[in-house]
Amino acid sequence: METRLDRYEGARENKIAQLRKLIKESENIVFLGGAGVSTESGIPDFRSGEGIFNQESGLSYRPVDIISHSFFEAHPEEFFDFYKRKLCYPKARPNKAHRALVRLEKQGKLKATITQNIDNLHQMAGSTTTVELHGSVFRNYCLECGEKYPLEYVLKSKGVPHCEKCGAIVRPDVVLYEEHLEHENIDRAVKSIKKADLLIIGGTSLTVYPAATFAQFLKSDRVVIINKSSTYLDLQAMLTIHDSIGAVLDEAISKYIPRKKPATKKTTSKKTTSKKTTTQSASTKKASSKSSAKTSAKSASKSKSEKKD
Repeated sequence: METRLDRYEGARENKIAQLRKLIKESENIVFLGGAGVSTESGIPDFRSGEGIFNQESGLSYRPVDIISHSFFEAHPEEFFDFYKRKLCYPKARPNKAHRALVRLEKQGKLKATITQNIDNLHQMAGSTTTVELHGSVFRNYCLECGEKYPLEYVLKSKGVPHCEKCGAIVRPDVVLYEEHLEHENIDRAVKSIKKADLLIIGGTSLTVYPAATFAQFLKSDRVVIINKSSTYLDLQAMLTIHDSIGAVLDEAISKYIPRKKPATKKTTSKKTTSKKTTTQSASTKKASSKSSAKTSAKSASKSKSEKKD
C-alpha cells in the first residue's frame, strides 16, 4: 500500500533524500524491524494476504493457534509438522535491507538492530548489535536437561525431535503465543531506544506487542517508518515511506565504509622509535667512553712527562 503523496512525481526521491539527511545528522540510530524485512529473502510474513496466517496450514487447525504454547504442549506432533514446513527457512540469505543496516553499523551510526524475526538473517549479514525479541529457529534445547541442538537436528528428526541424552522433547528457542519475552532483551531494546537520536522502524505493521509500543521510549519525535502497508504511527512519524524496505535502505544508506587503521602499525612505529632511542643511547655511551679514554691517556702521558722533568 502506498500513500497518495508517494504517487506524486518525485515524491519518492524526495523522501529518500530526507532519509539520507536524517541519517547524516544522526549519531545514535536504532532500527526496529519485523517480518517485512525478511520477505525479500523469500520468507513469508504473517499477516499479509499471502502471509502464513492466511495460508492453509495443512492441518485441521488455524496457523495462529498452532504456534501457541498450549498447542505445542497438547499436540507436539502437529506443532512440529507445521513448524518445520512453515517457519524454518535454512536456505534463506540476507537481502539488501540486512546488508544496508550492517553498513550503517560499520559507519558507527547504528547502535542497535531490534528484530522480531527468528531467522538469524541480521547476524548472517554481519550485524553485531542484534537484539532478538522472539528468539531464533537456529537455537533449540532439551526441555529436561537443557542440551542444545542446531536447526539441522530438528529438521532431520522424524516427527517430534527428542534429546539424545535424556530422551525429552527438544523445542525451538522461539517465543510462542502465550509465552513471555525475555526481560533481558526487552531491557536492552528499551535502553537503546532511550539513547537514540533517530529510530527507523521498518517491515512491521506495528501490531505485535510489546514491540508496537517501543517508539514511546524515544526522547524525540525523530521516527522514520518504512513499510509497504500503513501503521498507526504513520501520521505521527517525522517521515513515512510506503515502499520496499530493502530498496529504500539500500538507496538511503551510503555504500562507504571507513577503513580502520591496523593497530599493528602503531605498535611497530613505537618499537622502531624505541630501537632508535636505544641505538642512539648506545652510540652516546660509546662516544662518552672513547672521550673518557682519551682524557685518561693524556693525563697519564702528562704525568710521566712531569716525573722525567
